Amino acid sequence: MANNREKLFDQFPPISTQEWKEKVIADLKGADFEKKLVWRTNEGFNVQPMYRTEDIAGMDSVNSLPGEYPYVRGTKCNNEWLIRQDIEVENPQEANRKALELLGKGVTSLGFKIGKDLISRENISLLLKGINAEKVELNFLSCGKASAEIAKVLVSYLKAEGVDLNAVKGSINFDPFKRILNHGCNVPQYVEMAEQVVKEVTELPHYRVLMVDAAMLNNAGSYISQELGFALAWGNEWLTALTDKGLSVDEVASRIKFNFGISSNYFMEIAKFRAARMLWAQIVSAYKPAKECATKIKMHAQTSQFNMTIYDAYVNLLRSQTETMSATLAGVDSITVTPFDIAYKHPDDFSERIARNQQLLLKEESHFNKIVDPAGGSYYIETLTASIAEEAWKLFLEVEVAGGFYAALQTGFVQNAVNASADARRTAIARRKEVLLGTNQYPKLQETAHEKVEKEAAHSCCCHQDKEGAPELPFLHTVRGASDFEALRLATEKSTKSPKVFLLTIGNLAMRLARAQFSENFFGCAGYEIIDNLGFETVQAGIDAALKAKADIVVLCSSDDEYAMLAPEAYKLLDGKAIFVVAGAPECTEALKAQGITRFINVRSNVLETLKKYNTLLSI
Repeated sequence: MANNREKLFDQFPPISTQEWKEKVIADLKGADFEKKLVWRTNEGFNVQPMYRTEDIAGMDSVNSLPGEYPYVRGTKCNNEWLIRQDIEVENPQEANRKALELLGKGVTSLGFKIGKDLISRENISLLLKGINAEKVELNFLSCGKASAEIAKVLVSYLKAEGVDLNAVKGSINFDPFKRILNHGCNVPQYVEMAEQVVKEVTELPHYRVLMVDAAMLNNAGSYISQELGFALAWGNEWLTALTDKGLSVDEVASRIKFNFGISSNYFMEIAKFRAARMLWAQIVSAYKPAKECATKIKMHAQTSQFNMTIYDAYVNLLRSQTETMSATLAGVDSITVTPFDIAYKHPDDFSERIARNQQLLLKEESHFNKIVDPAGGSYYIETLTASIAEEAWKLFLEVEVAGGFYAALQTGFVQNAVNASADARRTAIARRKEVLLGTNQYPKLQETAHEKVEKEAAHSCCCHQDKEGAPELPFLHTVRGASDFEALRLATEKSTKSPKVFLLTIGNLAMRLARAQFSENFFGCAGYEIIDNLGFETVQAGIDAALKAKADIVVLCSSDDEYAMLAPEAYKLLDGKAIFVVAGAPECTEALKAQGITRFINVRSNVLETLKKYNTLLSI
């Protein structure tokens, strides 16, 4: 009977990629295929509008299984991850109370931000009281030069408590390069310090103490391929430096932990983590470890702060949720979700609870932990993985040729490259080529924020003045992408003047509505009051209404064909009583300029720079 079944797809002839492309080109009606549909990424490669099975032909990753070398599909055979929340330790007893509370609310990994002044056997005992170190991942952050000391104290405490040291998992964030990247201050003795930290945790076989904190690059605005490429060079710096000191590659690799950021580029981030596993496995393999498991990467991920905003702050939840989805689907080991209000205040109980629940929703309701590498075999994501891996590998080799990661820090190569990318991204944000919803596009017009900003210099993710002296080296300019727009709008809020923008809508209905919406979004980014209208029959009626409303700016919203007649009339009637602006880039622009009309806004405008000029004109 099975032989009599009709095979549906036999009725349709196979269609080649070229045939599909020809059909698309025909539908474009003369538009250039490459310019219209092919996307050039910041990472330096093109993304096609369609992918087919031929695009992944020959890729080894397609035929591999999760848990198999080179681990592009995962280092384990499940997709469980740890939910981490970090705690500022100012009082060990209070931090312990909070930690125990968090463990009852779904947290499975704790990060303690503890200063060197609090590192003692007594304080560690108070901090970890009642916490089962065999069941909960314990991470100690911001330890710096005190990393070896806290390692020694921790081991002593765990042994005294009778804890099975083989069951203890976690990390100590020994990260000497942080001072160079964030402050430009050199750390010449980093190898000797690293040796000591590794020695102190000899009895904790599953404890990671050598940090690759690539999230700093992410928060500073790096591109995805840069974050990965520099992270690989960073990890290789640890391998080279410590194996040269006589440690085995198995020992060194098992002590390294990667901390990545997660940007909102959803599919690219999935591909980044898959590529990271593959490339790191190949790097460690080159050192010929005794055990293949040494080639497995350990990855923690945290949602980005670069794209966090003060205005319309709940949109930060959407950003961090898609970022968390990328990391979970990609199979990372643990995740920290950054609270949505961190850009302007110290997170409170509400924002921390929501951050935890974002991961719990993915586990308990969406069951993201039930399937391994769901992206595997996807033509698009497999191709992205290979493309990102290729670009990151090029950068890794470039750093290695330059002498390695530490040498690249000394010359400023890493810092300057990331800063250049961040500048390019901020320019893209200023021109709205990169959108931050609620900040540079579709702002909430009635929202004010100055009263909720609690943190000093809330525009920055970190400060760069090191207490030990002036910078010796270049450092990362860690400033959020939204900061310039926020400074502009906060200035408007604090000004005694509340600028009014009057939209003089007239003529063609579709065009005037479209341009009125564009103008509202444009000037709304500076916090100006927008006065919209249903439309005017005559220019005179519109100008009269604008003057009656005491408008500071009048924006003419109509069609290109009508501007040649309407704009000069409106400009003359306004007679300099308000700033006159034309919405669009009509063919008659030069003719209008000859008549004194010089202010235009359109999709090619640099929104930020244009609004700064209007603030200056309005004495804000």
